[in-house]
Amino acid sequence: MKTDTVIAIASACGIAVHLVARVLIPAASLPPGTADWPLWFVLVAGGLPLLLRLARSLARLRLGADWLAGISIVTAALLGEYLVGAIVVLMLSGGAALEDYATRRASHVLEALARRLPQVAHRLEGGQVVDVSLADLAVGDEVRLMPHEVCPVDGEVIDGQTTMDESYLTGEPFVAHKTPGSTVLSGAVNGESAVAIRATRRAEDSRYARIMVVMREAEQRRPALRRLADRLGAWYTPAALAVGVTAWALSGQPERFLAVMVIATPCPLLIAIPVAIIGAISLAARRGIIIRNPAALEEVGRCRTLVLDKTGTLTYGRPTLVDILPVPPWQPEVLLRLVASLEQYSRHPLAHAVLRRAREADKSVQFGPVTEVRERPGLGLTGLVDGRRVVITGRQADAARAVVDQLPPVVAGLETLVFVDDRYAGALRFRDEPRRDSQAFIAHLGPRHAVTRTILLSGDRDSEVRYLAEHVGIHHVHSGASPEDKVTIVRRESSQAPTMFVGDGINDAPAMQAATVGVAFGHQNDITSEAADAVILEPSLVKLDEFLHIARRMRRIALESAVGGMALSVAGMAAAAAGVLPPIWGAIAQEGIDLAAVLNALRVAVPPREVADLTDGRV
Repeated sequence: MKTDTVIAIASACGIAVHLVARVLIPAASLPPGTADWPLWFVLVAGGLPLLLRLARSLARLRLGADWLAGISIVTAALLGEYLVGAIVVLMLSGGAALEDYATRRASHVLEALARRLPQVAHRLEGGQVVDVSLADLAVGDEVRLMPHEVCPVDGEVIDGQTTMDESYLTGEPFVAHKTPGSTVLSGAVNGESAVAIRATRRAEDSRYARIMVVMREAEQRRPALRRLADRLGAWYTPAALAVGVTAWALSGQPERFLAVMVIATPCPLLIAIPVAIIGAISLAARRGIIIRNPAALEEVGRCRTLVLDKTGTLTYGRPTLVDILPVPPWQPEVLLRLVASLEQYSRHPLAHAVLRRAREADKSVQFGPVTEVRERPGLGLTGLVDGRRVVITGRQADAARAVVDQLPPVVAGLETLVFVDDRYAGALRFRDEPRRDSQAFIAHLGPRHAVTRTILLSGDRDSEVRYLAEHVGIHHVHSGASPEDKVTIVRRESSQAPTMFVGDGINDAPAMQAATVGVAFGHQNDITSEAADAVILEPSLVKLDEFLHIARRMRRIALESAVGGMALSVAGMAAAAAGVLPPIWGAIAQEGIDLAAVLNALRVAVPPREVADLTDGRV
């Protein structure tokens, strides 16, 4: 048990014994001053350690509001107001104990995550299932996941089909269907079918482990908003002393000075700010957002410039077939069937785009028989489909140069040309498709988040970047930017206004560190995640919007708790200076103010009805 908790319990017991002795035991049956002995014990055993701690902080030139409590303890002892001094000791030590409780209360979601993680995994060894510790699992190990079990590691399905409930991690209220090749997340709950998965991360590097690291990192950092509380104490302490000394001087009653000191003591009140921060970290973790630097929660609300990477951030980061341009007599669906049938045998990224389009067709495309498949660098993909020779190639191929007058005009994006039986049959165009919610997200940044400048910053070709910018509504564009260029641009923007940078690639890491707040979109890349202040585990602009709202709500509630509590203390100081509020009632009133402030700060950890105002691409 921590020292503050022990002192708080001892102080409460001492005060209780004193009150019992005064109320229930006749004064004539006790020696004079006997009822005060428990209070003396509290002041000596509990007050001295607290005063020594305050003296050490003063030696480090840190004058905070805690010093008001120390002055109150000494003044109460000198004036014989032992009960008041004991209550202040209880207030000071109880505040620290309450901080410990509040922190544990705010982080109960993370503790629940730790308890849910299984301790063993069913590893497949030579066809046999062997239970091993999670620490013994290596990347590439095959693991059998039984029905209704919690997935122990991040991986991919290699055998079987099932559904998994990932809502506990992602916040999304649905289950995901898993087939061979699907990714699975540690912590997800398996459905009714057993499956085999291949571990793609060690257990210590899994999503679960990343979430649990959040609290340890948060406790080791001292965020800017907490320093704001110290700054408030720096002016509040001398102001309270001035009021107390003035009340004493004008009235000639030192008890008024003590009453002012007691009601002014806001040391537990300042706990509300770190409690709010921990609560925001906990809520963000539940929503799939890892806060690596708690100070970012305060800075986000100040950011007026948002710099966004293109690929994987505003787009899905994969090519999508957007146009099929056949020439007569070919029809789009027939050309798609021929191309998709052949692309089954290619690992090219554009092949995956064609196959997705074929599977998403109103009537799923029925692939034809394919033989003699060949794929040679520079020559494209060739094969026989339904007995027809199909060639999928680019504009640089000899066949393309021979029919250049039949080709469609060059536009932004990627394209492939299709030849059937040595005759040009059409072209397929691809783009990195914008996320469904990108346009709505950009449009609502100004009205909802006070963002005055949005910048699209990318290393891609200018035509591609400007096409996307026009589509989503961004007017400030930088294309063809190297990692060094990105850092220069972000630093220039940050010198003019607080700036948030959002990206997902390795080349984005330096820019993230240069920005006021850096956000990693997705957790596929460790380097990017390490450079970021926050990591959006599920690459979704809705999650980014949630991060903005969580940070803004945290700052509002934290300042509401701190400033509101201090305002009540100032009102109490006026009453104490006027002689209306005696020291004992001032101590009781201050305890109530502090408790109310901390309880208000705990609201941050409770999810609001709507975490964000951007859902399904709409505001």
